[in-house]
This record gives sequence, C-alpha cells and structure tokens, in this order.
Amino acid sequence: MTEENHENLEEKLQKVIYLLQKYKLVEGFVRLQDTPEPELIESIIRKRNLSSLQQALDKLHPADIAHILEALPLEDRMIIWGLVKAEQDGEVLLEVSDAVRQTLIEDMDSEELVAATEQLDADEIADLAPDLPFDVMEDVFRSLPTEEREQLRAAMSYSEDAVGALMDFDVITVREDVRIEVVLRYLRRLGELPDHTDQLFVVDRDEQLHGVLLLNQLLVSDPEATVAEVMTRDTVKFQPDDKAEQATHAFERYDLVTAPIVSLDGKLLGRVTVNAALDFIREKADLEARNQAGLSEEEDLFAPIWKSVRNRWAWLAINLVTAFIASRVIGLFEESIEKLVALAALMPIVAGVGGNSGNQTITMIVRAIALGQVNKDSTSKLISKEIGVSIVNGIVWGSVVGIFTYALYHDMQLGLVIALAMMLNLLLAALVGVLIPLIRIKLGRDPALGSSVLITAVTDSGGFFIFLGLATLFLL
Repeated sequence: MTEENHENLEEKLQKVIYLLQKYKLVEGFVRLQDTPEPELIESIIRKRNLSSLQQALDKLHPADIAHILEALPLEDRMIIWGLVKAEQDGEVLLEVSDAVRQTLIEDMDSEELVAATEQLDADEIADLAPDLPFDVMEDVFRSLPTEEREQLRAAMSYSEDAVGALMDFDVITVREDVRIEVVLRYLRRLGELPDHTDQLFVVDRDEQLHGVLLLNQLLVSDPEATVAEVMTRDTVKFQPDDKAEQATHAFERYDLVTAPIVSLDGKLLGRVTVNAALDFIREKADLEARNQAGLSEEEDLFAPIWKSVRNRWAWLAINLVTAFIASRVIGLFEESIEKLVALAALMPIVAGVGGNSGNQTITMIVRAIALGQVNKDSTSKLISKEIGVSIVNGIVWGSVVGIFTYALYHDMQLGLVIALAMMLNLLLAALVGVLIPLIRIKLGRDPALGSSVLITAVTDSGGFFIFLGLATLFLL
C-alpha cells in the first residue's frame, strides 16, 4: 500500500469516527431535552445522522470497511456493522480478522448469515466455514447449485496448510485446436474475466491440462494461428495436497500471478492466485508473530478483558516460572553480591545482551525453517556458524563492556570477568537459539511458539549463573 492510499484509508476511518461521534452526541443531547413527542424527534434525528454514516459506508470497498470495523470499540463496531449493506456482508466477513469476524457473526441471526454466505464463491465460503454455525452451513449447502456444492465440499476437504485450501474454481479453459480469433470472440462474450487472470488454461475434452495460453501472447498473436501454436506447455503447476507454504515460495520465486492446480492424473481442478498466496503469507506471518510472543490465538484489540486474559495467561505463567528460576540462581550467589555490590548493577547487561542475541538467532532459524532451508545435513553447519558469530560478537562486545566496567569501577579483574561472561552467554544464546526451534520441529510443534519466552528464560538464568559463578571463583 502506498503512503497516499494509506492516508486515504486513515481519512476514511477518521470521517466515519467523526460521523459516529456526531450521531452519538446528538442522540444523547435529544434524550436530555424536555420536548413534546421526544421519541418522534429522536427517531428523525437518528435517521438523519445514520443516513450520513450510511452514505459514507456505501462508498467504501469491503476491505476498507473491514479496516474500520477492526479499529472501533465493540459498541461502535456494532453500530457500523448494522449499517453495512446486506450484499456486502459476506465480503466484509472475509476481509476482517478472525477475532473480529467472530464478534460480527455473533451479532447476526441464521438467516442473515445464510444470505451473506450465499453471495460468495465456493472457495470463499470454504474460508468462512470454520467460523459459521453448523446449521448455517447445512442451509448454505442446500441452497447452492450442484456444481458449486461439489466445489465447496472439495475445498473444505483440504487442510488449512494445503494448496487445495487456497484453490479458486473460477477458471477459463480453451482447447488446443481452436484459432486465436475464436478465443478472442469467446472472451468478449464473457464480458468480464476472473480477477487476476493472466493466462487461460488449455485442456482437452477430459479436462486434462496440456498447458497455458498467456494473455499477453494471446493479444499479439496472429488471429488465424491455433492455440497449440501459441500456448506454453511447460508451466508451474501444483497438486491440491502440496504444502501451501511451498507454493507461496514458488509465487515469489517465479513472479507468478496465477498457477493451475491439477489432480494426480493431470486433470485441471482449479487455480491458485497471487492474492490467495499473499493472504496466506500474511496470516502465517501474523501467526508466527503471535506465537513468538506466546499468544495462543488471534486477539481482537477491543476484546473483553477476561477473553484477553485467557489468551495470554499460559505463557505468562511459564514466564513467571522461569523468572522464579532466575531469581533462585541469583539467590545462590547472595553472599557474593553482598561482598561486591557492583555485580548487581552489571548482571542485567550480561542477561540483556544474551537475550537479544538469542532472539536474533531464533528469528533467523525460524525464518529459514519456513523457507525450507533447514535440513538434517545443515543442522551442524548452522550450529557451527552461529557459534562462530557469537564468539566474534562476544569478543567485540565483551571487550566493550569490560572496558566500560573498568572505567566505572577501576577493577581490571571485574572487567575481564564480565567480558568472559558476556562471551559465554552469547555462546549459550546461539546454541539454544538453534536448538529450540529444531527440537520443536522434531516434536511436531510450531518452532515459533513461545520461542522468545524460552530463549529469554535460558539467557537470563544462564547469564546470571555464568557471571555470578565466574565472579565468585575469581573475585571473592
């Protein structure tokens, strides 16, 4: 999104907020007035103010409405949601975050949900299906034509991390033996192409994919030439059970706009588009960011307090346990700290730099795992490389901290001890930063889940133990 578009979106949000505040202010003022027929006056003013809001919302794209809904507290959100046109409900539900979608769905009855869902394509309904009540999905199934019903059933049969879950069934197919001029006439009769169409799929009578006809090639080719003479036979294609993450990497690597999805026997099933790939990447990035912070699920910014507490408590409890462990490590060296008070002032430096270094390492490893760059053969090389980086950083920054410590306390031994402790804690951070995500992968867990909490716990406790232990051995 360009800066200009971003500013326009913020302007739209501020306009809606202004109209909403104006409506609430006027409504509250009318209720305070002692006038005849107050209900009638309130109704007239309410309709006038809501009309301004309605007109503002009617001009907005569903994605913009979704952004506004996510930025509003729950009470205001419900007022705006009630003003969204019924024909836009389904598209807005697709655009909002999962957490906000839940609050909107809870405000709708079954008839409204069915009506909103029926307006969507099969692949879009499949995206909404996990959040919809069972009886609503049954009604939606019954209301769909047979072909769309089968498409929806197929889309819902794939796991969330499979290419099939990203599949779009809106494809245009042509035959090899027709002339380019016939294809152009066919497209003109359609009147409108599916979104993100950059190629047509060339199939035979059994829907077997033979290649693709690029639109830019179609437009410049001789109208009398056949599709077979112009088409591209070698194309990137996927099977529905392929990993969606690998497919998104292919989109990035080959600059794809669309790609066909075929069955094991080569039959064209649908396509995956760049917008679906980008949505998957964004959602995965959001999930990894939440996991690293120890959040169990996506959280509505304006969710009820108790719901937010439930979402955050688990890793806070783990963090509390690790904090107690760190405090007991410090407790082991109480006598050393009493004899040399400077140790208490210097401890956070060792732990803090170690934690930061560990988080850098773990971020690099989690990203490499996501990109498929980590395998069994590379594990030892990764550990060696990160240890090498930590040794260099330990020497450089340990020396800086050692010199700084000497300048403050005029104690050469103390400077050397903190420099050595810094290097050892950075080594520990590097080793653990590589091992935590790899071990979690081995156990079938998300490598990013709680990683920052775990690495901080290790570098804090380890840093305190290393620094205070060395100080006890060499200074006291």
